[in-house]
Amino acid sequence: MSRHHFAIKVTSGLGLLSLFALGASHLALKDIAHGGPNLRLEWNVLRILGSVLAVFIVAALAARRRAAKHIR
Repeated sequence: MSRHHFAIKVTSGLGLLSLFALGASHLALKDIAHGGPNLRLEWNVLRILGSVLAVFIVAALAARRRAAKHIR
């Protein structure tokens, strides 16, 4: 498997994981908006899922750059 195909597969997997992260972030933010005595878990979920989204964005940009170089 070439590096190009590997980058596409990694980006696709992270894309699906990012969709899940968006849904879970929505639920965590909804809980935070309603308030509560202990919101530590919700904030930690948002930190972790924010990291997942950041990794996806970096991987997507790297895959796009590789694809652009591959096409030339």
